[in-house]
Amino acid sequence: MVSLAKAYTVTFYGVLALMVAMGIWDVFFGYEENRCSMSYMFEYPEYQKINLPHKLTKQYPAYELYLYGERSYAQENKHLLLSGIPVLFLPGNAGSYKQVRSLGSIALRKAEDIDFKYHFDFFSINFNEELVALYGGSLKKQTKFVHECIKIILKLYEGQDFAPKSVAIVGHSMGGLVARALLTIKNFKPELVNLLVTQATPHTAPVLSLDSYLNDFYKTVNNYWLLNAQNIQLITLSIAGGFRDYQVRSGLSFLTTLSHQTKTLSVVSTAVPRTWASTDHLSIVWCKQLQLSTIRAFFDLIDDDTKQITMKPKKKMSVLNHHFVKNPAKLFEETPNIVADLTGTSKWVPVKVTKWTFMAFNESYAMYFAFPLSNHRKTYSHVFCQNSMLDRHSWIYGCINSVSMCTQGVDLSWKTELLPTMKTFMLKLQDFPKLSHVVVYVPSTNGNEFVVDCEFFQLELRTVHLPVTHLFSFGLTSRQIKLNSNGLFYTVPLLNFGQIYQAFKIDIKSKCASTKVEKNNVFRLHIPWAHEDLMITSKAPTSTEVSLKLHVAQPENDSHAAVFHMFTSSECRYEITIRTSFLQILGQAIV
Repeated sequence: MVSLAKAYTVTFYGVLALMVAMGIWDVFFGYEENRCSMSYMFEYPEYQKINLPHKLTKQYPAYELYLYGERSYAQENKHLLLSGIPVLFLPGNAGSYKQVRSLGSIALRKAEDIDFKYHFDFFSINFNEELVALYGGSLKKQTKFVHECIKIILKLYEGQDFAPKSVAIVGHSMGGLVARALLTIKNFKPELVNLLVTQATPHTAPVLSLDSYLNDFYKTVNNYWLLNAQNIQLITLSIAGGFRDYQVRSGLSFLTTLSHQTKTLSVVSTAVPRTWASTDHLSIVWCKQLQLSTIRAFFDLIDDDTKQITMKPKKKMSVLNHHFVKNPAKLFEETPNIVADLTGTSKWVPVKVTKWTFMAFNESYAMYFAFPLSNHRKTYSHVFCQNSMLDRHSWIYGCINSVSMCTQGVDLSWKTELLPTMKTFMLKLQDFPKLSHVVVYVPSTNGNEFVVDCEFFQLELRTVHLPVTHLFSFGLTSRQIKLNSNGLFYTVPLLNFGQIYQAFKIDIKSKCASTKVEKNNVFRLHIPWAHEDLMITSKAPTSTEVSLKLHVAQPENDSHAAVFHMFTSSECRYEITIRTSFLQILGQAIV
């Protein structure tokens, strides 16, 4: 009996060790491929050391402050006669001050494109690559040094036209937490920081609670933010890296429970428009797609009157939502002009069918395609259009009380959503009762080729509910649905999917009437309670496998279901199969 019990014990621990090993393998190797492009410097990067007061260098001998520059910019600012907008970069655990170069270089290129009408001065702090994620004893010291550096940076601009009164901060990893800790300093003036962007920062709790200093620092910072949530005016953007970042799980980067939701925005890089890629803990500082989005946002935040970052909280949040949540494939406008002139020699073409496709190639003149809505309102709930990257910001309009054409229309292009391989537009007809027509504008192409598709549909008929499989089905059972209609858009609510410990595999098989030309498809996992959407592109006909798992669990008071959106081809039919992924469940349990 003793030997039998011993055998059971050995078997149990052996199986447990195997499961742990499988979970660790999934965490370290089971993520998507790296889809980030490397950001390169077009000129040699230079880091100019800023001379600090003797008292400060004596108090913080290991820390330094640098100004980033490249060739001509570095030479022009050698004597620190600065005239730009200051941004301070804070490296994280064992991080280097040189990690500022991707943001700094892209900002320089952007400034060159507009002939330096505006430009940013990027500063960076050398924290001597301290291991603050493992030992928290240095975090208070770093925070106080950052405070002194902010005051020194602002002094560099004294006497200049449009001298800044505050700085923007970009903090990587623990650098983002240090930036938030500034508000806890006695006599700190919150107006010294006008914007905070954190990259892969574990905000809610340390990754590893290894010492009391680290835990106490987190407790101090988070308690302050919780108690003063209504009073904190600092607009904060937190960017998480997704499943490629196994060092800081993305759930730790969400500020939802720590601050007022109108002043913070937490996103995963997979959901960021024009990025749509997971980043590991280091690549988040050089991922070209993500840095481009960040710099575009910075330039859109500039106030034309002060030549500095705007002080308007509403505009800040509008800009951040434009670049990091939903991008309409248009340049940002604080007060967009929704009235558009539909004049000129363009040809007007009435379209009375419910499903319409136009292939543009070498069109010599522009055309307006007008879709009357009166007959469709009784039968259909929505109109949906998509185009394969039509190179035009405004392309879809609405006419009010028009018979066949209108000279002025409502620019509906602000409702466009940019996806990886297409621009999409969806309108709920009930929300716009005064519209008589929807108008699609196709410009002269001059050799460019693109396709525009539109259709009217009833949303209920395009919604197919899919209950997820049981947690302990171990992938042995599956559920399947078939989409046999020839629609362009489907929505598949995933019932009972809302916990972090859940993980599934979805297999999407497509069969098309014609296999000569591959069709672009975009699939999106949309999580209503968190900005952690996942985008997948594929070509039909093909078979595509998608992993479904969460960074943030569904709140108890939230009844919305996770939704799988499908932007498809009308020439194809789709079959969707879902099954539990036991391996990924183990990975979710590990993190």
